[in-house]
Amino acid sequence: MEPIIRLHPQDDVVIARQQLISGTKIATENLTTRGLIPPGHKVATRKISKGEPVRRYNQIIGFATTDIEQGAHVHVHNLGMGAEAGAFTRDYAIGVDARPTEYAKTPRTFKGIIRADGRVATRNYLGILTSVNCSATAARAIASHFDRETHPEALAAFPNVDGVVALTMGSGCGMGSTGEGMDVLRRTLSGYTRHVNFCGVLMVGLGCETNQITDLLTAEKLSENPLFQTFNIQETGGTKKTVQKGIALINAMLPHANQITRTDVPVSHLTLGLQCGGSDGYSGISANPALGVAVDMLVQNGGTAILSETPEIYGAEHLLTRRAASTAVAEKLIQRIHWWEDYCARNQGEMNNNPSAGNKAGGLTTILEKSLGAVAKGGTMRLEAVYEYSEPVTAKGFVYMDTPGYDPVSATGQVAGGANLICFTTGRGSAYGCAPSPSIKLSTNNALWQRQSEDIDINCGEIVDDGMSIQQKGAEIFERIIQVASGERTKSEVHGYGQNEFVPWQIGAVM
Repeated sequence: MEPIIRLHPQDDVVIARQQLISGTKIATENLTTRGLIPPGHKVATRKISKGEPVRRYNQIIGFATTDIEQGAHVHVHNLGMGAEAGAFTRDYAIGVDARPTEYAKTPRTFKGIIRADGRVATRNYLGILTSVNCSATAARAIASHFDRETHPEALAAFPNVDGVVALTMGSGCGMGSTGEGMDVLRRTLSGYTRHVNFCGVLMVGLGCETNQITDLLTAEKLSENPLFQTFNIQETGGTKKTVQKGIALINAMLPHANQITRTDVPVSHLTLGLQCGGSDGYSGISANPALGVAVDMLVQNGGTAILSETPEIYGAEHLLTRRAASTAVAEKLIQRIHWWEDYCARNQGEMNNNPSAGNKAGGLTTILEKSLGAVAKGGTMRLEAVYEYSEPVTAKGFVYMDTPGYDPVSATGQVAGGANLICFTTGRGSAYGCAPSPSIKLSTNNALWQRQSEDIDINCGEIVDDGMSIQQKGAEIFERIIQVASGERTKSEVHGYGQNEFVPWQIGAVM
């Protein structure tokens, strides 16, 4: 195959499929490389003058910070956002690419768990949440009593229970008792309490924290019942008594939780969270667009997909507003973009602080370039709704949730919103899970798959190196989504990931 990949006829760069040494002749581009160019990185196809925009995907990814010769490596040393980016405006063209969804005539099914209220789960966990960091140790001690590896006898009689997990956090106190920060935390905890993949939940507090459990229940309209119990360490009488009480309450829930069966249900009951972490220069070429094909298939079968990570769609948001179902949907997305610009400014940061060091090592130079690849996860369907962090997702189809780009925080918001499954693309290699929802990992390149296949479920590097089509890989991803939703365990589940990755977004002052 050609040693480079051209993504669009109007692009100013091509992507190295393999490491290119200086003097490599690229006949199809009529150029000779200048200097060493790592795999996944960019090669200039023409001479680019300082200040000129540089295009990839036929979209601006930055501006030349110095003159760039044809065949040269294009990266952080000669490409940036620059002062010119201040005048860089996107054509939001609201709704011009929105089109009605063509639904499948015979929708696909998966083997799901039907709850009493009619919702459908992909997993069957019991969960232990905390109202504050101070009760985290007690919550983990309760869950460890039911660990299948260290205490196999605890769940031996309950084979239909996927496990007992403690989702602890580092917040809940030292913050304002009202305001955006507390609202977000309570909304997130409420989303997990109600999550369909939890058959039952304990919430453990300390007793004197700012995030009082009684106030949380009132604010989020939650009520205790046999499968949702709350208590705190101070009232129970200490850590040991709290752990004993928690174990007893879980034991009381287990018989009920075990009384489930999987049955065929429509794919419309799936809500898929879309994530990418440790992205590289191949992310927007292989795994992300292939996942986008699977998303289109899911939506056409009546399901829901949530795109997120607002700092990582920055500069590409115009590709989403063009697909907005209404002006109100587009304007809400634009409003969140402006919120982030202000958020960065008041914290003396900038949106281009993202990409990370690993992203840059993998070939991504600016946030514009990273975002253009990231939005490909969202497929091509109409954008039906925009949600704030951890809001309940009620719309069907392709939707957006405003979250940070930091994967644990972003996925926590999606799961709180109702995602009962996650697809996570990675180019550098990311170890991640998000109980109670299974996480399917997709690699962008063959080298990562060969190096870290024990953490990866699907290899999309075949698109880059082996001639597999994006459509073919997307169909493979869709089939795996159905298999995992039906109970097949992912690599991250086998390794036990998912409890430490619960990270609610902390907004506002820590006092």
